[in-house]
Amino acid sequence: MSELERPIVEMPEGEAPTELQIRDIKVGDGAEATPGSTVVVHYVGVDFDSGEEFDSSWLRGEPIQFPLKGLIAGWQEGIPGMRVGGRRELVIPPRMAYGETGHHQLAGCTLIFVIDLLAVS
Repeated sequence: MSELERPIVEMPEGEAPTELQIRDIKVGDGAEATPGSTVVVHYVGVDFDSGEEFDSSWLRGEPIQFPLKGLIAGWQEGIPGMRVGGRRELVIPPRMAYGETGHHQLAGCTLIFVIDLLAVS
């Protein structure tokens, strides 16, 4: 993906899933992310129910680097196995995101992320 374009999140129909859903939009051919990796990604996050975007590295104009072990469970389980150059969609139920209840604005929400893996270390 030499010429990355901001993804358009396709909203699924039906009920929100209760388990993590992983779908490769494009399979990369670079280094593979593992559970202990630090990743550099571009991503868009959308609320499953409303379709509203709540976060995007694209809006900030630059990718972001994270150690996977510090992220929500849906990312910790959904990114390993992904290869650099790939684009993956994760549909993450609340228990694997920000919890069923709580003070976080996204508590109780099923989240959709489209993630471009740019680098892994």
